[in-house]
Amino acid sequence: MTLAGVDRYDPGRVGDVGGRAVVLGGSVAGLCAARVLADGFDEVVVVERDPLPDRPVARDGAPQTSHPHALLTAGQAVLEDLFVGFGEDLIRAGGLVVDTTRNFVEYQRGGFVAPGTERTPTYCATRPLFEHVLRRRLRERDAVRLLSPCRFVGYRTDDAGRAVTGVTVRDGDGPTETLAADLVVDATGRASRTPEWLDDAGYDAPPTDRVEIDLQYSSVRIERPPADRRVVSVPPDPPRTRGAALIPVEDGRWEVILAEMRADGGPTDRAGVVAFAEDLPVDLVGDLLRDRPWVSDDVARYPFPASVRRRYESLDRFPEGLVVTGDAMASFNPVYGQGMSVAALDALVLHHALATGGLDRLGPRFFDRVAPVLDTPWQLAAGADRGFATGDGSASLGTRLFERYFDRLLRRAHEDSAVAAAYQEVVGLERPPTALLRPAVLARVLLPLGGDAERTGPPRTASPASQGPPLADDEGAVERDRPQRPT
Repeated sequence: MTLAGVDRYDPGRVGDVGGRAVVLGGSVAGLCAARVLADGFDEVVVVERDPLPDRPVARDGAPQTSHPHALLTAGQAVLEDLFVGFGEDLIRAGGLVVDTTRNFVEYQRGGFVAPGTERTPTYCATRPLFEHVLRRRLRERDAVRLLSPCRFVGYRTDDAGRAVTGVTVRDGDGPTETLAADLVVDATGRASRTPEWLDDAGYDAPPTDRVEIDLQYSSVRIERPPADRRVVSVPPDPPRTRGAALIPVEDGRWEVILAEMRADGGPTDRAGVVAFAEDLPVDLVGDLLRDRPWVSDDVARYPFPASVRRRYESLDRFPEGLVVTGDAMASFNPVYGQGMSVAALDALVLHHALATGGLDRLGPRFFDRVAPVLDTPWQLAAGADRGFATGDGSASLGTRLFERYFDRLLRRAHEDSAVAAAYQEVVGLERPPTALLRPAVLARVLLPLGGDAERTGPPRTASPASQGPPLADDEGAVERDRPQRPT
C-alpha cells in the first residue's frame, strides 16, 4: 500500500481522544505524530534529548541529520496536508522547489533514466531545515509543548502491567520527573528501547527482519550555481558497491553523499572523496567535486550496518497506551531516501487509526494498518539490497522473477519516458510496485530493448541542457507547483 491507498488526512474525523499524549523523539516521525495527536488530545508533549534552538541545526544525538535527505512525492503530499502551507514556509526559510522531471539526473543499469512526462515539483532542503520548519509550525499550536533537552528514562505502567500510563524523563542533569499520559508514542529511532522493555515486562519482543549491508557513507557540501538545480543519483548497483547523490539545498549549495556497501570505512578527506567519486561509472559527480568550491573540508561520516523492520503487527499481546512509529519500527537503507516520507505516512495511518477507534487497542490496530504501507518501501529497499546482503540472500521464485522484470524496466526507462514516469511514481511511494505490471507499462517493458550494445560503454556524464529555467520561488509558484496526491 502507498499514498494512493491511504485516505487523505481529515482533522474533522478525530474527536476528543484523551488529555495528554507524550511523543518520545523530535525527529520528523515524532513531529508528524505530534501533529496528528494535537487533533484529539488536550496536550501533546514532545520529549527530545537534544537541544532544539529556533534555527535549523543538526542534532548531536542524530548524526545522520548532517547528511543529505530526500523528501519523496508521497511525503510532500502528506506534509502539505498536515501542515497547510508547509511548502511556502520551507521556501521562505531558504528551501527550494525543483522540477525533478527536468532536473533529476538518475543513472541506473548502465544508462541515464529518461525524463518523465509531467512536471514534478519537489522540495529540496537540508534535513535540519525540514525539521526546523516542522518544529516552528508545531510551536504555533497551543496544545503542543516541546521539552528539550530532556531524556526519556522509562515507561510507567498500571499495576497489572497491561497499559502504559506515562513516562519518566530527566531534564538535563536534574531529577527524574513522571509525565502521566493517555498515550505514549515511541519515535526514538533505530535505538528504540521498546523491544527490550517489552521482553522485560513479560511481553514478546517483535520479530525482526534484518538485511545486513554494512553501508558507510560520507557527506560534504559544495557551492552550487544559483541556476543549477540538478538532483543527481548514481545508486550502488550490484556488483558495483559504490554510489553517490547530490541534492540542491539552501544557501546556494549541493549536499553530496558518497555511499559504499560492504565497506569498512568511507573517505575521510578531500582527496579520498574525489578519488571515490572518480571511481563511479559517470564523470558528473567527480567533476563537480573537483571543480566546485567546497563549503569546508569537513567530511561527515556515518555507518549503517543493516536495514531493520520490527514486525509489531505479528504480536499477539501489546500494552494499551503505547504506539511505535518511524525508524523505531522500520529503518531503511538511507541511500533510497525513504525515511522522512515513510515517517509522514506513518503519521497519516495513526490519524486514521485514532479516528476509527480512539485509544482502544490503538497499538495493534495501528500496526495492522501500517504494515501494508511499510511493505512497499521495504520491498524496494530490501530487494535492491539483496545483492549486497552478507547474510542469506535467498528469495522466492516470484521475487526473483519480479527483480528480473524490474531490471528490464529500468533499462527500458533509459529511452521511454512513460516507463520512467511509472518507475518514479513507485520510488516516490505514490503507487505500489504492482503498478509497474499494468498492461500499458508491461507492454512497453517487454518490447525489444534498443541500444544495448552502446550501453555496454555507458555515457559518463549528463548534459544540464535539459534543465530549463528553474521554478520560481515566489509563493504563487509554490502554490501552483505543489506536489499533488495521485488520483
